[in-house]
Amino acid sequence: MTRERVAVLLMAYGGPDRLDDLPAFLLDVRHGRPYSPELLADLTERYRAIGGRSPILERTRAEALGIERALQEYATEDGVDYRIYVAMRHWHPFIREVVPEILRDGVDRLVAVVMAPHYSRMSVGAYLARLDEALRDHQATVPVHAVESWKDEPEFIAAWVDRIAAALRAVPETERSRTLLLFTAHSLPTRILDWGDPYREEILTSVRLVAAHFPEYEWRFAFQSQGASEEPWLGPTVEETLDELAAAGVARVLLVPIGFVCDHVEVLYDVDIAHKEYALSRGIVLERPAMLNDHPLLCRAIANAVRRTLRAARVGVG
Repeated sequence: MTRERVAVLLMAYGGPDRLDDLPAFLLDVRHGRPYSPELLADLTERYRAIGGRSPILERTRAEALGIERALQEYATEDGVDYRIYVAMRHWHPFIREVVPEILRDGVDRLVAVVMAPHYSRMSVGAYLARLDEALRDHQATVPVHAVESWKDEPEFIAAWVDRIAAALRAVPETERSRTLLLFTAHSLPTRILDWGDPYREEILTSVRLVAAHFPEYEWRFAFQSQGASEEPWLGPTVEETLDELAAAGVARVLLVPIGFVCDHVEVLYDVDIAHKEYALSRGIVLERPAMLNDHPLLCRAIANAVRRTLRAARVGVG
């Protein structure tokens, strides 16, 4: 029996391979809109502080290998030849660069996965729009099935529980019980609320599921990495939250960037440098667990979401 050939396209944000790439990268992020020299200088310093490049592509490729291994365990049972591809939204390999490769391979279906667990039309929706545009440019007719959200996949929750538990074990025993868990995700402009966008509740669903495994710890949620535009962004910010915690006498925080899955600038700079320094200025020791990266449970969570989406498509539900 011939197996169905299914492409699984993993899409992440992308990041510069070197500092010289930053002007072109920033232009793509801003959809060609001009930017100030100050914005470029600030971004350059952020990337210089984390080693002069983004690790997001190599991290995503490592995740892809783990997801492929998890899917291959079920390939015979599913009657599927799974083929894994990696593309970036704002840098090479761009989504538009990977789509021709997928089409040349003659796949029967395409399952699209954004490497962000929580759906928003502005984030996940933008990735899917770029994929749709690339397919239309090639007049492709391959059926596309999107994994729009995987916020509550049990293995995704278990992966964070594992990382947090390990981080708490590393805290001195006398300080452990006084540690507060601060969950964060990337902020978006508040105009998404006018659309009835589910982003905030998507994140809080994950937060509550993870926090339930640590009933003895108090927790908060805040948005990080607000953009440089003048429009209002979702809050509360991490800084506002740290101010409140300092005023309440909290001295130790474990920041959990639950809206992200791997190491990149929003974690390596925004959390590890900017937020840590801000917390210290308020008398708070701020640490974070290791990112999920290619944690086997994360890879299995995404594999399961792919299989669920594919099963629904095959019976005409999705």
